[in-house]
Amino acid sequence: MWNEFKQFALRGNVVDLAIGIIIGAAFGKIVDSLVGDIFMPMIGAVTGGLDFSNYFTPLSGTVTATALSEAKNQGAVLAWGNFITVAINFIIIAWILFLLVKGMNRLRRTEDAKTGTAEKPPEIPADVKLLTEIRDLMKTGRTL
Repeated sequence: MWNEFKQFALRGNVVDLAIGIIIGAAFGKIVDSLVGDIFMPMIGAVTGGLDFSNYFTPLSGTVTATALSEAKNQGAVLAWGNFITVAINFIIIAWILFLLVKGMNRLRRTEDAKTGTAEKPPEIPADVKLLTEIRDLMKTGRTL
């Protein structure tokens, strides 16, 4: 069982996945900083000091604070402003990943075209070809 686990854990895909997760977590922190430290202050400046991260709705009558951190200590709050910030983070991450994958695909196609190793469609099996011919003949009303 130990050897089986070792084979699984040291397989290339598992190591690549682990590296991807670690890089993704670090990338997430960068995007959090980008949104929290750059985009949100600019949005606040344009909108006259609007700061989404501090918007909340108290769910308890005991909450009287105006700052989210203090309000959480007083009771239950619905931190919808924080949700908006996280949603903006997600949109930015998704857009950056889309552009990254799009660029990688373009590079791969360019490289494949240079080396002539572009992906070719798989060969259609003989029985499928025969069935396709039979279907086409039946559509026209002709027989074999």
